Amino acid sequence: MKFSKILEKAVLTDVLSVRNVYEDAERAKDKKAAIGADITIENFTDETINAIDMIDDLDDLSKQTKKDLLKVGVDTNEENRAGSFLQVDQSNIFTNNSISDSIEVMNMGIALEKYSWLEDYMWNVVKPDADKYTAKTALREKEEGVTSGYFVRSLPGTKEVMPVQACMFISDADIMQTAHNVIIAEENSELHLITGCATGDDISSAMHVGVSEMYLKPGSKITFTMVHNWAEEVEVRPRTGIKLEDNSTYINNYILTSPVSTIQSFPTAYCDGKNSRAIFQSIQGGKKDSIIDVGSRALLNAEGAKAEVISRAVAQDESKIYARGHLAGIVPNVKGHLECHGLVLSDDSFIYAVPELEASSTNLEMSHEAAVGKISEDEINYLTSRGIPEEEAESMIVRGFLNMDITGLPDELAQQTQNMIDMSLDGM
Repeated sequence: MKFSKILEKAVLTDVLSVRNVYEDAERAKDKKAAIGADITIENFTDETINAIDMIDDLDDLSKQTKKDLLKVGVDTNEENRAGSFLQVDQSNIFTNNSISDSIEVMNMGIALEKYSWLEDYMWNVVKPDADKYTAKTALREKEEGVTSGYFVRSLPGTKEVMPVQACMFISDADIMQTAHNVIIAEENSELHLITGCATGDDISSAMHVGVSEMYLKPGSKITFTMVHNWAEEVEVRPRTGIKLEDNSTYINNYILTSPVSTIQSFPTAYCDGKNSRAIFQSIQGGKKDSIIDVGSRALLNAEGAKAEVISRAVAQDESKIYARGHLAGIVPNVKGHLECHGLVLSDDSFIYAVPELEASSTNLEMSHEAAVGKISEDEINYLTSRGIPEEEAESMIVRGFLNMDITGLPDELAQQTQNMIDMSLDGM
């Protein structure tokens, strides 16, 4: 290990030990998550950090890998991109930080060497003792040093229209991939991210834990679009926290339409600033025997804060979908709305909608609507009467149901996002 890496590890360990991060993680290493299927971490191996050599260009990837990345919105030509990051297993094999003057993109290890203050942002909006998955990630940092995951930062007063693209890719079977990402939008800046997660064609079983902490300074904006395309036996546990200051806006778009073993994710936005706003939009397509437990939470802690949680879910085959949403109005003069719509397409699948509204003050506005049902026979009959085969008619209705409007994006990025949605819905 190089001396700089040894020093980085020692300094980071010292700083986080003062905050009891590792002690908290050690106590939580066997702690089950509050919701979702429990996974035995010991069934998966720890891949060596930086075991895979870096590449000079994304064009150096195999043709199949390029195809896999494109499915989750990662363009290996880097057209209309502000930066790129690729982690394969536990190795950051490619970073491009030279496209935009407004955005910094780095491996977390390099970022920690450059910015001593970065430790202060780690394990704050996601706690190391939340469950055994966050604990494992923190303890790996202690044992091996932080070199997995990305750091993305928009500089003060800048508004980059093009997105940064980041990808977590699993190429080896039966491993547990961990990543700890920190994203910061400085004051009055705008930052867009496309994050794609995928596995190689020959991978059946693996596990992914991605810890993402996002910080929005006053007047800033982040859009975070995540596309998942996992193998059928992959266990997925994203852990995300977002802190919003005054007049900031966070927009989260999540797309999953491919089979997965289990996924459990419940990102939480802390709207701590006046007039801050959080929007979560998700598209979930359950296939085969997937167990999907995905939701969003927003805590409205400051006057004028607003939040929306909008989800569309379709359950096919033997899949199970738990569609959660939790809005908490803590202070007066806040607004929140939950919307969950689902379609059940087989007798062996189900959707369980869990909308929660919490009001701890007067003079606030909170609402929700939820509806789960099946495809209307009238709609099927209307399309088949016009010569469309029944199977194709059903597919058209499902795609139309899932194809929600994505708000808050620049025109060019909105079109790119729509293209990703269309590609994901192909075959639904």
